[in-house]
Amino acid sequence: MLVRLLYASRAVDAGPETIDAILSQSRQFNPSGGITGILCYGVGIFLQAIEGGREAVSELYGHIQKDPRHKDVVLLHYEEISERRYSGWTMGQVDVTRVNTRILLKYSERAELDPYSVSGKVSLALLEELMATASIVGRS
Repeated sequence: MLVRLLYASRAVDAGPETIDAILSQSRQFNPSGGITGILCYGVGIFLQAIEGGREAVSELYGHIQKDPRHKDVVLLHYEEISERRYSGWTMGQVDVTRVNTRILLKYSERAELDPYSVSGKVSLALLEELMATASIVGRS
């Protein structure tokens, strides 16, 4: 059974080394667990969609909740899926500082990444638009 999980969290340390370490670790370990996904980061906030088998996704989310690099971890959306949306991505990355602010403003009250103030479905729609506008890098 395939599932998709979307969560938000705040970075404990917003330094580039921390973000690079999270991405590197995801890209190293996700393929062996059958995990694919997208990580969006900006202004100290992570928005991540992960998909794969139910057990693998649940286990990964449990690790993320305990990871000292994350705080305020919130589940935004969880669903069973018939096919992956991010099958070609071990972990794509969005640099929100380079995204056209009109895209962010389309889905939020302010032109910034704030998944805490919108629904999970709105956050998924934002990720879809970021994919459509080629704002995501790191396809593996």
